[in-house]
Amino acid sequence: MVSRHRSTPTTDREQQILDLLKSAESLSVGELARALGVSDATMRRDLSSMSSRGLLFRFHGGATLSSTTVNEQVFSDKENQLSEEKRRIAQAALALIDDRDKIYLDGGSTTLYLAKLLERKRDLTIVTNSLMAAALLMESGHRMVLVGGEFRAISRTLVGPLTASILESISVDKAFMGTMGLTLTEGLSTSDAGEAFTKRLVMKRAGQVILLVDHSKLGTNSFINTGDVGDVDTLVTDAISENFRNRLEELGTKVIIA
Repeated sequence: MVSRHRSTPTTDREQQILDLLKSAESLSVGELARALGVSDATMRRDLSSMSSRGLLFRFHGGATLSSTTVNEQVFSDKENQLSEEKRRIAQAALALIDDRDKIYLDGGSTTLYLAKLLERKRDLTIVTNSLMAAALLMESGHRMVLVGGEFRAISRTLVGPLTASILESISVDKAFMGTMGLTLTEGLSTSDAGEAFTKRLVMKRAGQVILLVDHSKLGTNSFINTGDVGDVDTLVTDAISENFRNRLEELGTKVIIA
């Protein structure tokens, strides 16, 4: 959860951003940029910096002061956003997989782009809680283990305590994970307790945890913590600020820019 003790704004523009958000439930990047007479790129950098210091909460396309985040999108909507960036991330992630690896595929839209590329590898063992990935890979020739659990319709995944009977009995070489948010202070986060349970358990059973995340999730905090930054061995993303990258690498996370 976000600390109760937030940092103090360091610039006049940051104070203006906070003042604007106090008068509205949430504002988009474009709305804030126009109000303050700066570019969208500048506003995104400001919001990322402020989010990492706990001054506000970022979501895709905007920000809010509320500790409750915007509603999670259905899977089909997420899959169609930032598609080119997700393809690049998936291509970079594919290079981290060796033939005959045992891997886990999380239920995010970016990991589904990776699933579409796995026919290029041989003799994989693929463990997944994603019904979308399972449907895609059912005729791939790879060995596949589908994690049981409670069906979560919005993400089309199987989650919660019922997944433990499978996950606690296996180990994988590499777990390719997604997240709804990643900040330096709060780590990884998602919107659902059952999903958080399964993500935490997977990361404990993996030799390497590889996080696939587009830039919109960086500096964003969701509802429930799923792990610390230190749990992530490698981050694969399409863009990241120099400060964020340096801090991650100081904490031992390798960063790959796709």
